[in-house]
Amino acid sequence: MTEPFASVAVIGGSGLYSFLSDARTVELDTPYGAPSAPVTVGEVAGRSVAFVPRHGVRHELPPHRINYRANLWALQSLGVNQVLAPCAVGALAPELGPGDLVVPDQLVDRTSGRVQTFVEEGAAHAPFAEPYCARLRDAALTSDPAIRDGGTMVVIEGPRFSTRAESQAYASAGWSLVNMTGHPEAVLARELGVCYATVALVTDRDAGVPGERPVDQATVFAMFEKNLVRVREVLERTIASLDETPKCDCASWAEGLSLPFLAS
Repeated sequence: MTEPFASVAVIGGSGLYSFLSDARTVELDTPYGAPSAPVTVGEVAGRSVAFVPRHGVRHELPPHRINYRANLWALQSLGVNQVLAPCAVGALAPELGPGDLVVPDQLVDRTSGRVQTFVEEGAAHAPFAEPYCARLRDAALTSDPAIRDGGTMVVIEGPRFSTRAESQAYASAGWSLVNMTGHPEAVLARELGVCYATVALVTDRDAGVPGERPVDQATVFAMFEKNLVRVREVLERTIASLDETPKCDCASWAEGLSLPFLAS
């Protein structure tokens, strides 16, 4: 049977399944093992879109156990060249609060022990000064005038939340969001030449914000559920505005290079 084709994908929570119509499940294996769950391919805004639940169908995978390489590889094997990655974040900046949507423009990696590259031999140094696709960011920002533009998202190892001291240190560095899944997703997409952007929903004020109660899991899950419809609408409008073929430089870094991990 011929595999379905999709140029756009969403990596997100299992609550986003229902935004695909005429959905079909595709079982895929990769050189890096199985993705978090079978890929679902369906229709959004009249175009074919793939979806992977980042944490698995039952949210069984903690952030540090997600097979990020398999997820990105599986999507690219279906033709995906653009990925939108909604996620939950804590706010480090006092001007941000629960319910805000943010499209970050910078990323800081504070994870440890995760396999964060496809490169296992040779020289293949992907540029990462701008970790997110500017074109995808613009499309997401245009989808909702209330979305906040820019900010640095620091990605921590998890699964625990930050201590107050850690959170205060992140905030003092000028970083505005904290998250557990945004890395290595972004850099793996860059290595594959796939455009990638994050739409971050603020679910809480992190532990370092003065006067705020420490964050807990129930609060995060409840806030994401409360805003799920809005996140879906942003994704749908963004997807509807995208060109089938990206007009940007996310893949051009690899032109003329022989990349062993892309060998057939």
